[in-house]
Amino acid sequence: MNKIIIIGGTGFLGFHVAKHFLKKKFKIISISRNKPKKIRKLSRVKYLFADISQKKKLIKVLKPHLNCKYVVNVGGEINHTQKRKVYKSHFIGVKNLTYIFKNANIKRFIQIGSSMEYGKSKSPQLESVRTKPISVYGKSKFLATNYLIKMYKEKNFPSLIVRPYQIYGPAQEENRLMPFLISQSLNGNHFPCSNGNQYRDFLYILDFVNCIDLLIRKKIKLGQIFNVGNGKGIKVKKVINLVNKKIKMGKPLFNRVKLRKEEQKYLFPSILKIKKTIGWTPKTKLNIGINKTIRFYKNKKK
Repeated sequence: MNKIIIIGGTGFLGFHVAKHFLKKKFKIISISRNKPKKIRKLSRVKYLFADISQKKKLIKVLKPHLNCKYVVNVGGEINHTQKRKVYKSHFIGVKNLTYIFKNANIKRFIQIGSSMEYGKSKSPQLESVRTKPISVYGKSKFLATNYLIKMYKEKNFPSLIVRPYQIYGPAQEENRLMPFLISQSLNGNHFPCSNGNQYRDFLYILDFVNCIDLLIRKKIKLGQIFNVGNGKGIKVKKVINLVNKKIKMGKPLFNRVKLRKEEQKYLFPSILKIKKTIGWTPKTKLNIGINKTIRFYKNKKK
């Protein structure tokens, strides 16, 4: 049986990656700091707990499982105000994982990077563009990317880096954009928003997971970076109004939230490289993805 280790297996992305590979008859090991929430607990996943920035503890936890074939790292500190934690979990943590797995004969180490590695580069963003990350989160992810590329070139470490954009879907944290809009509308709230004039790329979670599946299965050159998104920018205001129109409750209050200093007006990728390399294209239209996500949160309220 193929074994896959998912770093951050109790989070939104990790949960869906685990769920997908369970259906494919993989043995799943989840490494995270916290226990899974009830809605994300999977009965056939082995949950282990460690902070990837703490090397000694991590070695102890992972040592019995180094016979795995694949590692997917979707973990890390998501509270961007915790700058030291962000740096340690997204860069030091990746160095620790690389140290542990470098002699373990794994076939793939898939690192989930971030669109924030690009900084204020023009959209649609290409993988080849010069990166200028602004935030600590973007800089930490970029350091991890560079380190993994270096390890591939010098030690043949089997890394692939994925830079996703705005992923959404069921079981996401409710402080993220799509579940925030849905939960506020379902509760009939008047909720504050920015002006909504930013353009963002929205990708449904199952399309993201299918992309990870192909990156694991396809024979491709390693040490590469791939953008993963819909490849289309859409005005955030349009998405807010679409969600609100579908639910017919609540009311968005525009121009009540100031944009962050580092916030870009246009942020969406070119996905030509991943299309050409593995034949992946997103299948879920925004309208359908939003419907599925609304259905999940409606059922959760019952």
